[in-house]
Amino acid sequence: MSGGLIFAGVVTAGALIGGYLYSREKSDSASDSTPVTTALNPNEFVPFKVSEIERISPNTSIIRFNLQENQVSGINVASCVLTMIPPTKEGEEPIIRPYTPITDEHTKGHMDFIIKEYQQGVMSKHICNLKVGDDLLIKGPLRKYKYEPSAKKEIGMIAGGTGITPMLQVIHKVVRNPEDTTKLKLLFANVTEEDILLKEHLDMIVKEHPDKLEIHYVLDKPPKGWTGETGYISEDMVKKYMPNPELGDDCVMFVCGPPGLMKVVSGGKKSKTDQGPLSGILKQLGYTESNVFKF
Repeated sequence: MSGGLIFAGVVTAGALIGGYLYSREKSDSASDSTPVTTALNPNEFVPFKVSEIERISPNTSIIRFNLQENQVSGINVASCVLTMIPPTKEGEEPIIRPYTPITDEHTKGHMDFIIKEYQQGVMSKHICNLKVGDDLLIKGPLRKYKYEPSAKKEIGMIAGGTGITPMLQVIHKVVRNPEDTTKLKLLFANVTEEDILLKEHLDMIVKEHPDKLEIHYVLDKPPKGWTGETGYISEDMVKKYMPNPELGDDCVMFVCGPPGLMKVVSGGKKSKTDQGPLSGILKQLGYTESNVFKF
């Protein structure tokens, strides 16, 4: 890996960012005839070892897990995995939480996650306290939305904080494929500019693929001179930047973020498998349950 030094298991800025870029993996070489295997197991939890860590904001890190040299994760777009902390006492239940890898599905040798540490988050604290060489139990993938190239004319994405992770899966999938004609429009909401995860990476994709991706940032507490949107996601912002609901089945809206954002934009999910009724801004603007998907 180039571009960073490891100090007590933490990689200096820029090392991992360059490692998971959507189109720059050496592993994509067509001349490599070695059979590719998948690391994830959808039926059981498998230990994965932390190989590198990069802090990208005061409370958020990219955690890289090691795979074999000619292994891919086995993730598909769009899907998540389950992480587990096994019980330490008899009668205790394991702690299980879903996370979305950000590594490209074709990437060999490693699998990356963005993990934000929450004060009350048992799993996020556990993962953020892992050191290089430690293991985490992971099972998957669990498919959430089956993406088909060019199946939609436009995809609108409304994300808050680490809700960007499933959007990244789809973004990488679309821009990798020159034959995919889907246009992506992202509204990405955060509290401060410092909270915008992977902004340089996202801006680079827009620069390289302006015909496929546009991004509009929204900050609750913008810095002086901020030229993007301010406040919270609003009906006017969705009208201005997202696909027109009159596209009907030619568009789909993806929503992922903290409960407050979900409630205002689309309504929350009832469970992991039940999308729940559509409400909020998207319903008011005329979108239907058939063209809204909540991650």
